[in-house]
Amino acid sequence: MNDTKKCAIFYVSDGTAITAETVGRSLITQFKGVEFVEKRLAFINDIETAKGAAKIIESTPSDYQPLVINTVVDIELRKIIHSAGGLKLDPFNRLLREIEDGLGIKSDPGVGRAHSMVDSNSYNDRIEATNYALSHDDGVNLNLHKADMILLGVSRSGKTPTCLYLALHYGLKAANYPITDEDLERMRLPDDVMAHKEKLYGLTIDPFRLSQIRTERRPNSRYAELRKCQMEVSDAEVIYHRNQISFLNTTHTSIEEISGKIMIALDLNKRLY
Repeated sequence: MNDTKKCAIFYVSDGTAITAETVGRSLITQFKGVEFVEKRLAFINDIETAKGAAKIIESTPSDYQPLVINTVVDIELRKIIHSAGGLKLDPFNRLLREIEDGLGIKSDPGVGRAHSMVDSNSYNDRIEATNYALSHDDGVNLNLHKADMILLGVSRSGKTPTCLYLALHYGLKAANYPITDEDLERMRLPDDVMAHKEKLYGLTIDPFRLSQIRTERRPNSRYAELRKCQMEVSDAEVIYHRNQISFLNTTHTSIEEISGKIMIALDLNKRLY
C-alpha cells in the first residue's frame, strides 16, 4: 500500500509559466517522501482566465496546503489567484524590491519578458544553432568545421537531446557523431572526426540502462541485448581514453548538468558573453 502523501503545486503565469515551473521544480527536488502533483497554468492574462485558475487550484485534491508559484504581473489578477488559498510563493516580487532598493530605480514589469525576443541576435543564434543540431544529428551532413562542439557516443547515450538543449538555451552549434560498429571494430574514430579533436566530448552510459532504453525502441533485437550494450560501452570508453577525449556518464545526470559540464570542459562559457 502506498501511503505517500500528495501535494499539489501550481505554476501560474501570464506567459508560458516555464520560469515558474523551472523555479518550482528546483525547489521540490529538495523534499523526499512527498508526491508532488504539478499543474502549469499559463497565459493567465485576464479576469476570466484568472478565475479559471483559481477554480482549478481550489478543486485540486492535496494532502498538504497546495503551493502556488505565481509570476503574474497584474495586481488584480494576482488577487483573484490568491483568493483560491494555498501557500503563495512569488519568486520575483521580493527580489525585484531588493534590486529596486539597490539600484534606486523602480522596475517596469512586463508580461513574458523572460522568454521574449528582446535580444533578436541571441534569438536568431539559438534558431540557427537548433537547425544546425538537427541537420548534424547522428553523423548526418558532417560539416564539422562550424561546430562549437561534437558529442560522441554509442546509440541512445543522450547525444541528440543534449545537442538540442545546448542549441535552444545557449545558441551553441552542437553536432553529434554516433560511434558505429565499424568504429568499434577498428577501435578508432574516422579521420574527419578526429581532425576536430579539440571540439570532441564523449558520452557514456550504464550498459543495463542502455539495454532498457534500446529495448523500448527495438524489443527483442540484438541492438538491445545487454551483452552487446556492455561491449559497445566498454569499447567506446577505451577509444576515449586512447585519444584523451573527456567523457561523462549520463546515466543519472540531467541534460542541464550534462550541458553545463560539457561547456566547462570545452571552455565554451566565454562564448556566451
